[in-house]
Amino acid sequence: MNAILNILARFLVSLIFIMSGFGKITDFAGTSQFMEMKGFPMPDFFLIGAIFLEFVGGMLLLVGFRARIAATLLIVFLIPATLIFHVSGIPEQSQIVETLKNLAILGALVKFLADGAGAYSIDNRGSLEQAA
Repeated sequence: MNAILNILARFLVSLIFIMSGFGKITDFAGTSQFMEMKGFPMPDFFLIGAIFLEFVGGMLLLVGFRARIAATLLIVFLIPATLIFHVSGIPEQSQIVETLKNLAILGALVKFLADGAGAYSIDNRGSLEQAA
C-alpha cells in the first residue's frame, strides 16, 4: 500500500509544478508582463529560472530521480514565489488560501527532502522488492 501512496504523492505534488511551468512556457509574454507589473526586476530572466525550477523539478520528482534535489529546487522556487506573489496580497481571502496551499505543498516537499522518493522511483530502482 505504501508503494502506491508514494507514487500517488509524487504525482500529485509534481503535477502542480509541471502544469504551472508549462503554463508559463505557453504564455511567456503574459507571465513576464505580470511579473513586471509586480515590480520584478529582469522578469524574462527570472521567468526562465522559474520555468526551469518548476518544470525540471516537477519532472524529476514525478519519476523519483534525485528526489531530494528536486524537492530542494521546488522549495527554492516556492518560498520566494509565495512571499512575492501571495503574502503581499494577504488581506484578500484568495491570497490567504493560495498562501496556505503553498505552505501545504511546502510540507510535502520537506517530506520528500527528508525521506526521498520512496518506492517505485528511479532513485530506488534497486530496492523494488522492499516496496511490496
